Amino acid sequence: MRSDANIAGPMTDPVPGPRTESAGEDVSRETPPPMDDTPIGRAAQLAVDALGRAGEGLPRPEQTRVMVVANQKGGVGKTTTTVNLAASLALHGGRVLVIDLDPQGNASTALGIDHHAEVPSIYDVLVDSRPLSDVVQPVPDVEGLFCAPATIDLAGAEIELVSLVARESRLDRAIQAYEQPLDYILIDCPPSLGLLTVNALVAGAEVLIPIQCEYYALEGLGQLLRNVDLVRGHLNPKLHVSTILLTMYDGRTRLASQVADEVRSHFGGEVLRTSIPRSVRISEAPSYGQTVLTYDPGSSGALSYLEAAREIALRGVSVQYDAQHAHALPMPEISQHDQHSMQEGIQ
Repeated sequence: MRSDANIAGPMTDPVPGPRTESAGEDVSRETPPPMDDTPIGRAAQLAVDALGRAGEGLPRPEQTRVMVVANQKGGVGKTTTTVNLAASLALHGGRVLVIDLDPQGNASTALGIDHHAEVPSIYDVLVDSRPLSDVVQPVPDVEGLFCAPATIDLAGAEIELVSLVARESRLDRAIQAYEQPLDYILIDCPPSLGLLTVNALVAGAEVLIPIQCEYYALEGLGQLLRNVDLVRGHLNPKLHVSTILLTMYDGRTRLASQVADEVRSHFGGEVLRTSIPRSVRISEAPSYGQTVLTYDPGSSGALSYLEAAREIALRGVSVQYDAQHAHALPMPEISQHDQHSMQEGIQ
């Protein structure tokens, strides 16, 4: 993905022969000129730094981290977050599996995986007890990244699971029986709190909640948190909300900063320092069957997901995250009326 030819450095002179220097100029042949201190120059420097850190790799977790990407509100960036974080972690050297639990199959599309009706899918694993290894496919563009696709058959799985034995833990048993070594498993949930999402919550240890930086972002979030508590109390004691990721952040609007501030004040340490900006490149990438990391690795969206993945990985091994290059958000004052209104959405 990274080409040395794209990194700034000395270039071969296309026209051989002597050069006439202007009188009085002090030209250094050894020290490269400093990076242009403009928005474009700073963005280019961030791109070089982030892509360089991706090549360095990250410490691998001692055991497989199973992360459930959930939020019953649609359009907050669950699928986008799942596939781009998975690609980022794989580019950092991890072995990552994406399990697509959404009947729409958007995660499968974004990763370039076929998911038409005849393809073995996660539906066969949940309903017919097929081994997970039979449906996992490697992602073409990213080494170390794999996907268990979803097909339209999954739309009927909610009803079919009702009559099955141990209906809440079928995905968990399939993951436990999967023998290939993995560093991360990311489960993309549908925008609901039905049996598919419950299966994911029983199978995972960590919940990652993407929150859109808009007014209705916190609406209904309390119900998701109550469901997490119920699953932890009755089915999966190790389950906890480990990560909150702010998505679709638009620095031009005061509302985005207000929502970000409210989320940070309520959830504290669970909120990543890195936020994901609104980006056309992020939206375009799935139409080419790619993540933004392979579609436009130098874009602001790609760099943000690389940083978010880095932060998640370092948190998992209890290493202090260096926020020097993170996309930290400003923290403006919020009126008491705005704070009260947003707080009601969490209750």
